[in-house]
Amino acid sequence: MSRIFLLVLSIALTGLSAPGWSAELLESYQAYLSNRDHFNSRGVRLHSAAAIIRQDRANYHRFGKRDSADEPDGFFSSKANRARLERMLERGRASRRVLNQIINSTPIIRVKIYGSGSSGTRIEVFVE
Repeated sequence: MSRIFLLVLSIALTGLSAPGWSAELLESYQAYLSNRDHFNSRGVRLHSAAAIIRQDRANYHRFGKRDSADEPDGFFSSKANRARLERMLERGRASRRVLNQIINSTPIIRVKIYGSGSSGTRIEVFVE
């Protein structure tokens, strides 16, 4: 085999075992992103899907402001894990359509949290 082929094969195999791709599903929950989830604690409008999802979880866990379609989760009950939500979404998956729906409307979403042990590495978000 040529050196170039072996180098390409090595890079491909390394990519397959990169953190995040081999992660297991840790938890999944449903949430209704109501109007109050689109504003932070000081009343300022949020303009990113990740910030809105994070506010929903803060409302659920910290402030006890729960919507009827909200489901519990253990992962984002931690303030530190909520702070990591934006990075986890960047490493995860949500279509542009889903992100726009979160920002511009009040959908019910499904969030899947992936990681290893109790450490989350990425999330996937879908509109239900």
